[in-house]
Amino acid sequence: MKLTTSISCKDCVRMGEKMCSKPPGKCGVERRRLRRNSYVPSRRLSDYGTQLKEKQKARLVYGVMERQFKNYVKKATKMDGIAGENLLSLLESRLDNVVFRLGYGRSRAQSRQMVGHGHFLVNGTRVDVPSYIVRLGDKVEISERSKKSEMYKIIEIDEELEERGVPAWLKSDKEQGSGDVIGKPETDDVEIGIQTRLIIEYYSRR
Repeated sequence: MKLTTSISCKDCVRMGEKMCSKPPGKCGVERRRLRRNSYVPSRRLSDYGTQLKEKQKARLVYGVMERQFKNYVKKATKMDGIAGENLLSLLESRLDNVVFRLGYGRSRAQSRQMVGHGHFLVNGTRVDVPSYIVRLGDKVEISERSKKSEMYKIIEIDEELEERGVPAWLKSDKEQGSGDVIGKPETDDVEIGIQTRLIIEYYSRR
């Protein structure tokens, strides 16, 4: 199975920060910063432009289309608690993201493809919907059939996946090809900073 990245370096350069899954120093935006005399002052964005950029960044990171993302925002604002934190919790709890965060995919795009092909079970039941929301106590595991595939062999020997940390709200068992949801996603657990307050403000003015 070919390993892919969810976000291209062009997206990183456009947003002005590293968002792709490439190792440190390999991203285009990082390489640009290392070049001498390559800095070009960016144009100051309006409040609306800043909010729009943050929304686009979140969509790129999680690979969510506009309509679905808007539905997540609506749901987050109706939930108890802070809307921005609720939004981040919903995005982090997507099955494709959980598979990525457990270290079974190099990128969210690859993880989304793996889920779509039916390689993963949730509580013993095959789930092929990447947007499926996992909950506290759920067990995510690679199916027995998929453990015999070439995909699983790649996962076992991939050093980059081994080195990636697993957030505190998840527990990964690579030997068994499984993982457990043992907590709730927190803002500090997200590897790419996203200002969800700006996203909520963006949709509240529309």
